[in-house]
Amino acid sequence: MSTFKLGDFTNKKNNQQKITVVTAYDYFSAKIVQNANIDVILVGDSLGMVIQGHDSTIPVTIDDMLYHAKLVKRGASNSFIVVDMPYLSYHNNISDTITNAGLIMKQTQASAIKIEVNDIATIKHIEALIQAQIPVMAHIGLTPQSVNIFGGYKVQGKNEEQAAKILNLAKLLENAGVFAIVLECMPNELAKTITNNINVATIGIGSGVNCDGQVLVFHDLLGINNGHQPKFVKQYLNSYELMQAAITEYKNEVELSKFPTIEYSY
Repeated sequence: MSTFKLGDFTNKKNNQQKITVVTAYDYFSAKIVQNANIDVILVGDSLGMVIQGHDSTIPVTIDDMLYHAKLVKRGASNSFIVVDMPYLSYHNNISDTITNAGLIMKQTQASAIKIEVNDIATIKHIEALIQAQIPVMAHIGLTPQSVNIFGGYKVQGKNEEQAAKILNLAKLLENAGVFAIVLECMPNELAKTITNNINVATIGIGSGVNCDGQVLVFHDLLGINNGHQPKFVKQYLNSYELMQAAITEYKNEVELSKFPTIEYSY
């Protein structure tokens, strides 16, 4: 069972031990992830795409995050659980940011919240949350809530100007007091530079092996999704085909009166 604590992010970084993170959305998946001794479970607003079938994370609400985070907590009560702040839940005034984050922490019993950051304006919100005793994980690089500004899901930091901005943002976030930073879809060398120049842990997704840890979505790494997968996703199992084959076999057996047999009857 996972006994990962807030201080372990820094401890593992300092000891050059990799941090494992899996994004999960419900009781069933969270239970499996905890039993696999994964360090951290992220309840991501990516549920908007993976679970709800939207084409972005933008439609996801606070109520959606509360619902799914409660399920995850029920399935993985001993895990370190981080919950995403969804679109427009931290973009207005600081008072609303604290109220929304506090709602997540109180109702879900999460360990921390995560906030996407692509400009310095968000930092004052993060500072206020930390002052309110709410631990914050930041997320930079490709921030999916900003997909409309980016013009799609594109690698960030490919030129010197972008790279310098992202590195500076990471340093400002460290100074603000975040305990970890997700680095999404950026060149390997930029992620390495950031990781080597800040004292907080970096969690990579599509950003190479030099980050202090890695995160993948439960459905992606198990091959439950059968659509297009980003380059950075490695499928460790093709669950979609296995499940479809099993359901097809069930259908055939019912139609041929092969199921249920005496073994499955009273």
